[in-house]
Amino acid sequence: MISFENISKSFGAQTLFEEAGVKLNPRERVGLVGRNGHGKTTLFRLIIGEEVPDDGEIVIPKNYRIGYVEQHIRFTEDTVLKEGMRGLTESERDHHWKVEKVLSGLGFSEADMHRNPNAFSGGYQVRLNLAKVLVSDPDLLLLDEPTNYLDITSIRWIEQFLQAWPRELLLITHDRGFMDKVITHTMAIHRKKIRKIAGDTGQLYAQIAQDEEVYEKTRINDERRQKEIELFISRFRAKARLANMVQSRIKTLEKMEKRNRLEEIRNLEFSFRSKPFRGKHVMTVENLTFSYPGGSPLIRGLNFQAAPGDRICIVGKNGKGKTTLIKLLAGVIDPDKGQIVYNPNITKGFFEQTNVQSLVDSRTVLEEILYADEGIDQQKARNICGAMMFEGDDALKRVAVLSGGEKSRVMLGKLLATPVNLLLLDEPTNHLDMESCDSLLAALDDFDGVVIMVTHNEMFLHTLARRLIVFQDDTVTLFEGSYARFLEKGGWREESGGGKASDVPRDKLPARSGESKEGNPGTRHDKKALRRLRSEILTERGKILKPIEKRIADAEDAIDGHEKELETLNREMQSASENSDGTRIVALSQAIHAAETAIEARFNDLEVLAAHLEEETARFDRKLAQIDEGVEI
Repeated sequence: MISFENISKSFGAQTLFEEAGVKLNPRERVGLVGRNGHGKTTLFRLIIGEEVPDDGEIVIPKNYRIGYVEQHIRFTEDTVLKEGMRGLTESERDHHWKVEKVLSGLGFSEADMHRNPNAFSGGYQVRLNLAKVLVSDPDLLLLDEPTNYLDITSIRWIEQFLQAWPRELLLITHDRGFMDKVITHTMAIHRKKIRKIAGDTGQLYAQIAQDEEVYEKTRINDERRQKEIELFISRFRAKARLANMVQSRIKTLEKMEKRNRLEEIRNLEFSFRSKPFRGKHVMTVENLTFSYPGGSPLIRGLNFQAAPGDRICIVGKNGKGKTTLIKLLAGVIDPDKGQIVYNPNITKGFFEQTNVQSLVDSRTVLEEILYADEGIDQQKARNICGAMMFEGDDALKRVAVLSGGEKSRVMLGKLLATPVNLLLLDEPTNHLDMESCDSLLAALDDFDGVVIMVTHNEMFLHTLARRLIVFQDDTVTLFEGSYARFLEKGGWREESGGGKASDVPRDKLPARSGESKEGNPGTRHDKKALRRLRSEILTERGKILKPIEKRIADAEDAIDGHEKELETLNREMQSASENSDGTRIVALSQAIHAAETAIEARFNDLEVLAAHLEEETARFDRKLAQIDEGVEI
């Protein structure tokens, strides 16, 4: 068990954690979520001791082993298998079969295991470091975006591996579908605090939304109540009869918690500009063939047509030709054989990670957006900068000072600025957080044109794909149907160990256009019932409180009337006294006594009515708060 006790951490003017606390209990597999830059990776660095909190402490049991993937590539063995075995514990030093199983699951072939680790690409070297951690059997496994360098079959394998993980796991990933399949709990870094619940990301975000709605309603009610108390104090401060009540309200006001309005947290806001298209065919691919010099063909004899509204996803293992195909379709490279014929009315928009090299270091973010399309004016460019979270002066940052993730956001911003009817996207979710991925998915679903996309994200595949281009068994084929249909028809024959991973449940997917985002019918019924009950309580509150408020207003008016009458009687008494008018003095004395008696009686009524109003208001506020929290009353 690890305990975070009131930790605070800042970098310059940015505060990531402010007296945050949470516990990670035995056998919990926890997904860590939060927006980019809000402290997820910093939390990992605090756990492994690469950073220390400014205040508070992290309590880790003695001899508790923490496993995490090293970012630096340092290999000492001459084969992949020997290097992988360096991760084994002392008691399992000869268990090469265990390492072979993990390496195979992560995409290494039997021949690969006997090659030198330094002969592999950076992505496969990261996989080797990941394998060393997985075989080390730590008490706590820390994984930060483990799917970034994995292909779809390896992702499905590690998903099953983690589902069976017997100890603690803390996982960061932008892939919501992957996270929800693996975890038992979700932990969020939100508003500089850390909170954890049992359940998946959907349950956590629903809970946060509900809590913030209750907070905001409570804040509004508190402000209204404070104004009522302040009005009462100012109105009756000078009335001796109500001195106790006034003092009581002053103390109540001092004790009331000041609730600040919640700061708005912005997400990336995607909305692609669609260019109208009329025609039967967007493009035709005929006998497409391509290989790099000295290599065997990656693509051989591929044929397909794209029609208006198509959603085509390109899937397969890494290194098989997915990015090459999207570059061929974008016209970045030319085929060896065959042709790609576009309708003359097609305007392409292309996003690929290496495209950031096309950015000009000396330009600002705003200038890059402005240069994207001649039809973009200053205000539209500013709006796109804001949507990509470059607000205010951030839009004037030079490209040269931006991080890799920020440059990717600039590339996406340029794509948003350009009216297109064909989107060609290569892994657009890299460098995006989970909320931004959701926004991108919704924007792609709403886009009027054609989408052709390379992705390993199974949530995107289940939600968007209507056709697939599949790289498998050293061939590339067109599959007519959804990703779920593809899995039903045989799926990934290259998957190893443990059978197929289960499909993403439909209730974990974002709703498509026109579909409800709520849960099952029972959930909708419960929400309607709660809304109806809330309406009934508000109606009852009005029936009860309005007559009391009317009687209070009448009492206040009567007191004002009697006080004005008393002022007149006192002036007349002074005049009668000066004139020594005995008869008039007697009559005025009786009238003054009657007026004072009436005022006292009305003050007594007012005191009783005010206390009654306060009691009834509190009773209804409690009922409404329970309704807002979903508690049955």
